[in-house]
Amino acid sequence: MDYVVKGLPLEPFQHLFGLSDEALLAHGAKRYVADAKPGYPCRITLQDAEPGETLLLVNWRHQGADTPYRSDGPIFVREAALASFESRNEIPEQQRSRLLSVRAYDKDGWMQAADVAEGAELESLIAKFFADPAVHYLHVHNARRGCYACRVDRA
Repeated sequence: MDYVVKGLPLEPFQHLFGLSDEALLAHGAKRYVADAKPGYPCRITLQDAEPGETLLLVNWRHQGADTPYRSDGPIFVREAALASFESRNEIPEQQRSRLLSVRAYDKDGWMQAADVAEGAELESLIAKFFADPAVHYLHVHNARRGCYACRVDRA
């Protein structure tokens, strides 16, 4: 089963990059400086920030479907991000090294299945969920903190 892993688009966050801390607070955001790696996962590049690199903690609506599963939550984005991650049939290292919660949705945003697995098992979970023709996309979350990580679509 071919699949595509996508980070978030860069554009919705660019207007926040470089703002003062006070201006960020007015947007409900906060700047952090990474002090360890791993630990600060960028949802645009799907890479962990390097120590000393700045990130913004913002709220993001990752599930916009008009169902009870509509959801948003906190995510980190690197201020140095230049492009959104996208790959075909390749799991980013950021996902391979974490405990993940994977949620499978149909075309209308209704959850069809969910499971928790170590990141090294993500490919087999993708295959399992996409074996069901009703599943159109997956959302991957960090299981421990619950933060949205990335989206997986059928290729």
